[in-house]
Amino acid sequence: MSKIIEIQEPVMKNNLFSPALPLTRNYMSILLLLVSGLMFTNCKVNTSTANNSKSIRTLIVGGGSSHDFNQWYKQADAETLRKDGFATVRYTDNTDSIAYYLPQTDVLYLTNNQPIKDPQVRQAIFEFVNAGKGLILGHAALWYNWSDWPEYNLQLASGGSRGHDRYGSFDVTVSNTNHPVTKGVEPKFTLKDELYYYKPDPTGAGVEVLANASVAGSDRSFPSVFVVKHPQARIVGLALGHDAESHNITAYQTLLRNAVKWTAKK
Repeated sequence: MSKIIEIQEPVMKNNLFSPALPLTRNYMSILLLLVSGLMFTNCKVNTSTANNSKSIRTLIVGGGSSHDFNQWYKQADAETLRKDGFATVRYTDNTDSIAYYLPQTDVLYLTNNQPIKDPQVRQAIFEFVNAGKGLILGHAALWYNWSDWPEYNLQLASGGSRGHDRYGSFDVTVSNTNHPVTKGVEPKFTLKDELYYYKPDPTGAGVEVLANASVAGSDRSFPSVFVVKHPQARIVGLALGHDAESHNITAYQTLLRNAVKWTAKK
């Protein structure tokens, strides 16, 4: 008679191959971590996209003479506007490229005194403004730069400057503290700059002066921040901005950001 030998399998405690052991739980934990990571990444991407969609698309145009456009507009002003995702900024000193960029632009910020010669570019700027888009005219762009384009000063700047004081210190006094462009700006501040002799053209669209510039002890003052009363667009003139003494102070940076926001109708 054969003897039946019973072989008993050893009990494997915490055996990885045991169905009742923690392996399944480990897999589930890893899976949950992966899913959570994907969800978190997706949220970050969506948030970033949302923030970018809220940024104001700003085109800065520089170039010309007597000013360091690269340092103060391409770098300093662009950095001021990009802070906290406030705006996405493109800078160009090629005036022929303006028309190409305008369809992707909310606010056009002209700071140049170099010529805009191309008739199609000039027309594109006017069409942009007449469509209700935002326009800021900064410092050198408020000069009577182009005798062959009088419509610019008449309809867009509603005037202009033909001279300025020697570079030096002067006061800027806010005359309308309730306007969105001057919100958060101290009522009176002092800086070093070129005090432009901007004068409104009585045959132009008209302006609302928000702040005036004057030298201490002088009875003369000139608009340094103003709004052009254009029938379709919001236009801001900012006569300040020769160098660091303007671009690096809080009052100027606040005015610039406010102007971009207001002209973009945000």
